[in-house]
Amino acid sequence: MKVALVFNSFSYKLHEENLRIVQRYFGLFPPLSLAWVAGIAEKAGHEVDLIDARTLRLSPDDVLKRLRKTKPDVLGFMMTTYMFRETLDWIRYLRDGLPGVKVMVGGYNLRVYPKESVTPPEIDFGCFNSAYHTVPRLLEELEGGRNFDDVPGLIYRKNGSLVQTDYGEDPDFENYPFPARHLLPNELYAEFPTERKNFSVIVTSKGCPMKCIFCEAGQTRYNPRSVKTVVDEVEECYNKHGIRELDFFDYEFAILRKRTLEICKEIQRRKIDILWACRARIDSVDDELLREMKAAGCGRIYFGIESGSQEDLDKMKKGITLEQIRETIRLTKKHGIRALGFFLIGGPGDTRASIERTIKFAKSLNLDYVQFSKVTAKPLTTLWRDLVAESGYDYWREYILGNAEEAALPRPWTELTNDEIDEIAKKAYIDYHSRPFFLLKHTLQVRSFDEFKRKFFAFLEMCFRQERISTADPKFQAYGENKGKLDWYKKISKWSQPF
Repeated sequence: MKVALVFNSFSYKLHEENLRIVQRYFGLFPPLSLAWVAGIAEKAGHEVDLIDARTLRLSPDDVLKRLRKTKPDVLGFMMTTYMFRETLDWIRYLRDGLPGVKVMVGGYNLRVYPKESVTPPEIDFGCFNSAYHTVPRLLEELEGGRNFDDVPGLIYRKNGSLVQTDYGEDPDFENYPFPARHLLPNELYAEFPTERKNFSVIVTSKGCPMKCIFCEAGQTRYNPRSVKTVVDEVEECYNKHGIRELDFFDYEFAILRKRTLEICKEIQRRKIDILWACRARIDSVDDELLREMKAAGCGRIYFGIESGSQEDLDKMKKGITLEQIRETIRLTKKHGIRALGFFLIGGPGDTRASIERTIKFAKSLNLDYVQFSKVTAKPLTTLWRDLVAESGYDYWREYILGNAEEAALPRPWTELTNDEIDEIAKKAYIDYHSRPFFLLKHTLQVRSFDEFKRKFFAFLEMCFRQERISTADPKFQAYGENKGKLDWYKKISKWSQPF
């Protein structure tokens, strides 16, 4: 069959955990989930077109024109909870212009709200298990007998009602094909600290056994790929797609020390000259491991630090200490690896005073980059489960069903208001990045004009504005009553495209 997978563009949402400006500049990443679906469908013998409309800046009409030429039998979309409504708008528009096409959806949101996600009549099939088993079987039945009851992990409409089949087998991540990166514009991807092109992301494991109450992956089955498979994919990225920088997007890349060591040694053995980043827990790395990571090309590590208060770390069930944090950051820098820290604003019991301690602690670590995120009750987190249990109301479910407006969720675990948390988060970024020595150091570290532009305009926009406002919008006139500011805004809007 002919399958077209579409990754649509989307706008900032009030319920997101990052500030608007951070979301804008953090990165332009490949839609890896859809690339896996493409790889799975191709392996099963189907013809696949993957359209990254967000990165290519294609409008729905642009995509429709392309699809009318390729004439797909099936359209596929990834449905995230945050972007559900925008993706649904794209589905409606494209389906209207392609009579007879079938629509299948999958993704994280289908695991949380399977039936709610397939309630809109424009969606024919929902995959609530992994695509690994569901998509090939679904396409097989669409080609032939159409006995969809036999397709595992599927929700579909039958005689006016939604039918949900058995979940089926949970696939082994080791057996997945590599993502179909040959269908992606790899030369266009980047993240904020990117130094080389082409750039991509890679995932080597699923799940995380840890218990952090703010993370949707907490206490889920850890399913890693083998060392050989991981390094084979790295090598394919390098040789076939010209990729020279990777970000390992695992929730926790270094959690199995022996495996991480073996991956690093195998990259060195094959002499793959690639720069890479990863996410790691503070207590997962040590002196020897960091040395091998550096030798294998690791240039930066994103550490989940979260807070400068031991009491708050304990409330979030991080299982680390402030002293461990200090020592790990010291060792990371010792080996010439950039240390980047994730922090949370508005966690359980957070006050202005506790957040000030966190900002002061972050400065004392002298990290190369920080991210201050707003604690949000995301679906499948402990915070979300507690909030639904205590309030009796599931905002995300109602949002998917179209019964709730876009809004910042309540945070009953702190006395700080949502507006205060926004204001404090912005101030934290400015305080951290405005230090003269920090600015000088990072200016000297810049390796390309693109990198300089990203960092320079991100800093300006963080200091002076949080929204991209149309010059035709009345709010813009209020912003720019002074003509100098108005002219400056127009100029910066022209030049400040981050990627």
